[in-house]
Amino acid sequence: MKVAYIGLGIMGRPCVENLLKAGHEVWVWARRRESAEPLLAQGAHWADSPQALAANVEVLVTNVSDTADVEAVLLGEHGVVHGARPGLVCVDMSTISPIGAREIAARLAASGIDFLDCPVSGGEVGAINGTLTIMVGGKAGALATALPVLQAMGKTITHIGDSGAGQVAKACNQIAVGVGVAAVAEVMKLAKACGVDPAPVREALLGGFASSRVLDVHGQRMIDDNYAPGFKARLHQKDMGIVLDTAASLGIKLPEAERVAGLIDQLVANGEGELDSSAIARLIWQDND
Repeated sequence: MKVAYIGLGIMGRPCVENLLKAGHEVWVWARRRESAEPLLAQGAHWADSPQALAANVEVLVTNVSDTADVEAVLLGEHGVVHGARPGLVCVDMSTISPIGAREIAARLAASGIDFLDCPVSGGEVGAINGTLTIMVGGKAGALATALPVLQAMGKTITHIGDSGAGQVAKACNQIAVGVGVAAVAEVMKLAKACGVDPAPVREALLGGFASSRVLDVHGQRMIDDNYAPGFKARLHQKDMGIVLDTAASLGIKLPEAERVAGLIDQLVANGEGELDSSAIARLIWQDND
């Protein structure tokens, strides 16, 4: 298929590489052309603006930082909406507000453009390996069109529901991961306080009902005290802000999410926003130091 991609960062670049490997014809745009050069060397094509990018393709993917960035590249002065033909499917793999996703979908629909909110889980490793978990909100027909593109980037693709539903699922994911990290940090804290090596405790738990990817991956990070990012704390902070803002708009309380969000806020305030968010373990362990 003819595909466009906007957002060539830690997740976007390997996604484009996988699209090229799958045989898709890919156009790219970035604020800085130099960030696209390695992909152009692999056969991607350059466009001078999101508007120009949209004219060439059937499916256009965005993977940028936040709701405002998605709005800017899709709906801004030189945005996709001004260059797209009716029938274009826009796939947004960013993590943004569910409410924002619904508003963007409605504005694009007025120009005959379909919008799928497709946030992902799996981090940089999943992007490199093409094994991302992709949570989809939007029309089933638009998903059918975009499916070959998503299959080049992800392993598990689930249609959650209408516009915004993918972002709701991602918000739920970020709660589960954050609270899971805090729980694993407390496991390690208790083991150490009892004079027990946490490494074999982790191994034992991985064989039982407490097993999880969080215990596996982040538990090892904690044992190694190595928080090189899979998922940066500053990005998890943004996502937890979406979680809490959504909860507030619905008038519900999420006490564990609030606690974890506070720890991530503290980590970022300490100047450690570039570390993996599992570094909140250091904060949880502090009164043992």
